[in-house]
Amino acid sequence: MNHKYDLLIIGGGPVGLFAAHFAGMRNADVAIVESLPQLGGQVAALFPEKNIYDLGGIPSIKAKDLIQQQLVQLNAFAPKVFLNTSVTDIASDDNHDFVVTTTNEEIHAKAIIIAVGNGAFAPRKLAFDYDQQLERNGMINYFITELDQYRDKNIAIAGGGDSAIDCALALESIAKSVTIIHRRDQFRALESSVAKMNASTIRVKTPYLLNDLHEKGQQLQIDLKKVKTTGIETMMVDKLIVNYGFTADSRILRKWDLELNGVKVKVNTRMETSRPKVYAIGDAADYPGKMNLIATGYGEAPIAVTTALETIYPEKVQPLHSTSLFN
Repeated sequence: MNHKYDLLIIGGGPVGLFAAHFAGMRNADVAIVESLPQLGGQVAALFPEKNIYDLGGIPSIKAKDLIQQQLVQLNAFAPKVFLNTSVTDIASDDNHDFVVTTTNEEIHAKAIIIAVGNGAFAPRKLAFDYDQQLERNGMINYFITELDQYRDKNIAIAGGGDSAIDCALALESIAKSVTIIHRRDQFRALESSVAKMNASTIRVKTPYLLNDLHEKGQQLQIDLKKVKTTGIETMMVDKLIVNYGFTADSRILRKWDLELNGVKVKVNTRMETSRPKVYAIGDAADYPGKMNLIATGYGEAPIAVTTALETIYPEKVQPLHSTSLFN
């Protein structure tokens, strides 16, 4: 007979990990499915060196350290983890529970929590042709995995959002120089981050577009075009970090019989989707007023877990406070 988990959490990013931890606090039998070879999701894979500031009680923490802390937290309950595993189909069994088909095996569960973030992701690339060898030899990067590879280097960062400015601020203290290039005079990042950047040694080039790239000697020559002009100026750097964001592919959600709003799953205040006993949290979930913050997802996770357990075990009394979980 196939083992049937109380909850199957699809997605092993920070929100999915916290949902698994909270479910463990509730003595639920939990499994996590993650398509990547390690837990941590996009936070760990794309910007492990980024500082995160929106968590209550934590002034600042690097993304990789946050995930490491969550893994330590998760070890208290040791849920079953399926890595390198993608969900391809969700079907109902004779008991109105779920048979989940994955790229490796079938998983059976009484309820499902979707925490897939923005789905499959890829960086937005430069809009003009350039020698792809520049990526292979490490002169052009799309995300940072280790800060130390930029030590004592001249770095250019293309982008104007939170990630671009966070990246620039993280590199300022170790790089020889940091220049941020943005096509607008105004940045889209948090005002406090922009203020830090303006008070730092980071050089700001606005409004400029990257026009061409080529290797010259042991450095990268960047040709910049000022917006609404024809003039070109050049700068020499050791590395270019392109931070134009990422494209997400959430087409798989359309196959799971869920009501969507664009690429997001519509949920109510109990994190319930249009499909009974399927819940969505984090960046995958959508409702009026939703903010895509890790802190928001951390608040949604206990709601989804509690709603799911109330539904599959209606006879059980649900605790009112986290402190009562251990009493």
